[in-house]
Amino acid sequence: MISGNDTVNEALRKAKSKKVYIEGNFVKILKDSLHDDVVTYLKDCKERDIKARRKRLEVNKRVQSQNKELEEATVVKGALVLELQNALDDAEKLRDEAVEDLDILQKRTQFELIGLIVKVALIIIIGVGVLTTVMYIMALMSDKDTTILGNAWSNLFGILLTNSFSIIGTIMGVKYATEKNE
Repeated sequence: MISGNDTVNEALRKAKSKKVYIEGNFVKILKDSLHDDVVTYLKDCKERDIKARRKRLEVNKRVQSQNKELEEATVVKGALVLELQNALDDAEKLRDEAVEDLDILQKRTQFELIGLIVKVALIIIIGVGVLTTVMYIMALMSDKDTTILGNAWSNLFGILLTNSFSIIGTIMGVKYATEKNE
């Protein structure tokens, strides 16, 4: 126990001049005195110490509560991040499937279009060839001069064959160019 009058008097002066009081376990070792100033001082010190301890306890409880809330929020955040990652993975899979379906649809549409172009070109080529041949046969049967018609017929067939191969070659080239090399 501290009972030196000098120590207690110095503590009293500091309390009056600078509003500084002894607190904590140090208050417990001060010896009670018969002087009213010392008794009042010790009483003030004990009350202030109790208030300071309560404040520290409240702060500690508040910090612990906030820490608990932060931990819970971290767990929730982790779950949300995992859920978002799963949703992102699912969306990427769906996007890839949609792109693949679109690619297949485009290829099928291109194939059908190429088939239609080839059919129409062949029908026109065959139609012109048959029509020209019929006209040439009719001219031959009617005993007319077929020199000009024969040359025209020959040139027309050459042009039709050249154009048909050109069309088919172009279509095949476009088809080959649009295919992806895997």
